[in-house]
Amino acid sequence: MLQKLPISRSKGGKRMLNLDPTVRTLSLCGFAAISTSLFLHMGVPVMAQQVSSVSRALAQDGEVVAPKPSWAASSTGRIEPKDGDVRIDTQVPGRIVEVAVKTNALVQAGDLLVRIDDEDLFAKWASAEAEVLVREREREEEPAKGPGLEKRKAEDAVASAERGLFVARQAFDDAGRALRNGKGSAEDITKARTNLNSAKDRLATERAALATVAAKADMPLPTRLETAVTQARADLLQVEHAIERTRVRAPSDGNALNVWAKVGETAELMPDTALVLFGDISSLRVRAEVEERDVVKVHVGQKVVIRADAYPGRDFDGTVSSLAPALGPPRILSRGPRRPNDVEVLEVLASLDGQPVLLSGMRVDVFFKLDSAASATTKP
Repeated sequence: MLQKLPISRSKGGKRMLNLDPTVRTLSLCGFAAISTSLFLHMGVPVMAQQVSSVSRALAQDGEVVAPKPSWAASSTGRIEPKDGDVRIDTQVPGRIVEVAVKTNALVQAGDLLVRIDDEDLFAKWASAEAEVLVREREREEEPAKGPGLEKRKAEDAVASAERGLFVARQAFDDAGRALRNGKGSAEDITKARTNLNSAKDRLATERAALATVAAKADMPLPTRLETAVTQARADLLQVEHAIERTRVRAPSDGNALNVWAKVGETAELMPDTALVLFGDISSLRVRAEVEERDVVKVHVGQKVVIRADAYPGRDFDGTVSSLAPALGPPRILSRGPRRPNDVEVLEVLASLDGQPVLLSGMRVDVFFKLDSAASATTKP
């Protein structure tokens, strides 16, 4: 038989258990131990958050309601320059003889970044140039008149513009090299850049003029000596292009985010062997990967909030600028274990407001804000 617990009545008439003092003390100690364990395990912020969640879930009439979502969608993202990262490699294999840029340097379009050994090519260039001079001298012994003379002058103008462009490029590189060695000035580079741009414009103009002349109906066929000149000039131009391919140049205005090239190493034509990581960080954007189930919740023009572990408690604002036209496999490493259904994602680009202190390549969390347009079905 179970022994009945003694029951006593309080002054208010309520029935209470009359526990033994020893049992009461042990019960209080056990409750304190359990409370301490929960406190240490969960932490005050987590407990407070759970209490707050429960409070929000309970309406005044006692019915349980689901909490409203704070964001339309969220995803993992990565910070990158406004036009993306550009991994610049060499066009020809060879030994690196000059690295003209340092990490984080600001460069302009066409600036020399890395130079590959070109000693053998300049020897070929000298031989090809001498051949052109001989062939031109032979051609002058054969006079031309009428449309043939007009075409000859136009071809000479194009050849002269091509040589002028080659010389202007060499002078531009020499001006930059002199500045790095403390023997030049920024004004010299500015002047050389202006001359280079003028040479490019001149070549475009002369080529257009030659095309106009060559299109005339009464143009005679080229003679044997004229054909020899054309062939010699083509060989010289081919060597000049080969020399230019040994120059790794900046594709646009921006920054050398990372420079891996080193003097003395061999540049090779292989994947993942870039010499310079290039990008324009005058403004930044984030590349996010939205899960397939959330693609209808994002749209162009939607506001986003960026959060990074490096800046706890700080938000960075942005705006969705473009959506990919199709789903694809994820390329950004997930923070946690990837679920089996995380196979296809939508790539979303969002431009960041102002000049945030975030770094290119930094992994962040992207939160898409709720608005009336986001709740509507929008096809990417």
